[in-house]
Amino acid sequence: MKNTFGVSVAVTLFGESHGPEIGAVIDGLAPGLPVDEAFIAGRLALRRPAGKISTTRREADAFRIVSGVFEGRTTGSPLALLIPNTDTRSGDYQRGPARPGHADLAAFEKYHGFEDYRGGGHFSGRITAALVAAGAVVLPALERKGVRIGTHIARCAGVGDVPFSASETGLAADLERLNRLPFAVLDEGRGSAMRDAVEKAAADGDSVGGVLETAVLGLPAGVGEPWFDSVESVLSHALFSVPAVKGVEFGGGFALADMTGSQANDPLRMRDGRIVAVTNHNGGINGGVTNGMPLIFRCAVKPTPSIALEQQTVNPLTGEETLLSVRGRHDPAIVHRARVVVDSVAALALCDLLALRFGTDWLARD
Repeated sequence: MKNTFGVSVAVTLFGESHGPEIGAVIDGLAPGLPVDEAFIAGRLALRRPAGKISTTRREADAFRIVSGVFEGRTTGSPLALLIPNTDTRSGDYQRGPARPGHADLAAFEKYHGFEDYRGGGHFSGRITAALVAAGAVVLPALERKGVRIGTHIARCAGVGDVPFSASETGLAADLERLNRLPFAVLDEGRGSAMRDAVEKAAADGDSVGGVLETAVLGLPAGVGEPWFDSVESVLSHALFSVPAVKGVEFGGGFALADMTGSQANDPLRMRDGRIVAVTNHNGGINGGVTNGMPLIFRCAVKPTPSIALEQQTVNPLTGEETLLSVRGRHDPAIVHRARVVVDSVAALALCDLLALRFGTDWLARD
């Protein structure tokens, strides 16, 4: 397995869903960055399941930073953090029929049956806790440089949220509010309708998906490369590593295909001494490079594949066709928990892009 992302600032993930611990190593961090363990714990809490719309597996996520931090600041050496798994029920899993929609069959073929199959093993969404913790290390550093990230549930179970504010001032207020909410919607009434739809799917033994929309404010213009390391390329690479993300689009995304050039182009004008775009159909990126406008992207999150309904499958050990109803504790939707994962992945990818543009120490400079 290759489990490392990034060039200048790189993150490596390790562990399995039912193993003793999961964790992450971040290499390439500038020395001197403050590390706020209370902030890390708060971000992990946003990912944690709660209520009827989430799994009943409850992990405390009592993380430990075991290297790379001294007296509250990064040292410049690899930062390693560990998160124990304490609420596992491995007896719910047996090797046998592959769960449809899961990585079971693909993992069996790639690793010849040697993979840890319990709870999805290394393919499990449980590993995203380590991603969230890693992202929480760098998010405050980005904010000190004026870069703010936030995500809302744009759609869940067919119920849509209101869009982000069109003004940068309004968008900044949206992000500040979203980052305090356990269920990240801009309209609480629509959020209630989403939760009702998730609960109904759970009662039916089924699951639902959704769409996450993310905004990044304060990115300097000129970050990214024209071709293979464009901002879209690097972010998509990272975002598609989040379990259940099956689509990524930037700005107007696929809707641009139905526009004319006069509709899709973003007119430019001078405002307060800087060049700005009147609209932002291109999502803050032109030619693979940031243009100074807010970076906007969306992720499609598929329904949780673990469902109680009976499904047709095959046992890869025997080749026997069979029917399967998934046991264990599972989320009827993961889109609300995935939003903090998307924030964290975006933060790590942007740290790498910024370090490549301005140097590794840039984040630590006043």
